[in-house]
Amino acid sequence: MRKTILFVVLLMPVISFCQGGLGIGLKAGLNFANVTSASSINSSSRSGFMAGIFLAPQSKSIISSRTELIYSKQGYSFANSTKTGNVNLDYILLPQLMGINITKFVTIQLGAQMAFLINAKADSTSTSGGTSGTYGSIMNYYNKFDYGFAVGGEIHPVKGLLIGARYNISLGKIYKDAMTGQAPSFSSIDAKNNVVQLFAGWIFGGDQSKKKKK
Repeated sequence: MRKTILFVVLLMPVISFCQGGLGIGLKAGLNFANVTSASSINSSSRSGFMAGIFLAPQSKSIISSRTELIYSKQGYSFANSTKTGNVNLDYILLPQLMGINITKFVTIQLGAQMAFLINAKADSTSTSGGTSGTYGSIMNYYNKFDYGFAVGGEIHPVKGLLIGARYNISLGKIYKDAMTGQAPSFSSIDAKNNVVQLFAGWIFGGDQSKKKKK
């Protein structure tokens, strides 16, 4: 599965450049991030932001493509018997998506995604009202590479403008398996990222939602 996702992510930019009529866009929005398989730490969602650039080749058919480079602030909140706190994770995302153009105004997107962790930080507060603190040098706890799928949709109310939502589903574990036995209180060995994104953006150049003329 991991090799398949890597192949799709690396192949899609080549296909995008071959299609011609290249459009370039900017996008930014909000993240609502959490982790799965983390019942041991009672995880809950945290909000963050995302921003990036993308390539949107013009398509005259029902199928289109999208190549993106996104900075994404993710993480989660946690609570256990002794501490509560937050984990902040900063990623560079590389989504490669196929679009299905329902009309020139609506596009459904799905595809593969790679992610690279560039920063990690955690803080905690004692539930007994004691001290609080920040954890340092915790990058060694984490897998620097993540992978998974993305699915969502966009609307294009006027030419150039896009408004959309996306759900990112990670298949890779956030924490290293070798951490078992020395895991910090804010971690869960099987935890995986999942993120809901709401965003808006603008495409300069090619209009990927343009339909083929009959």
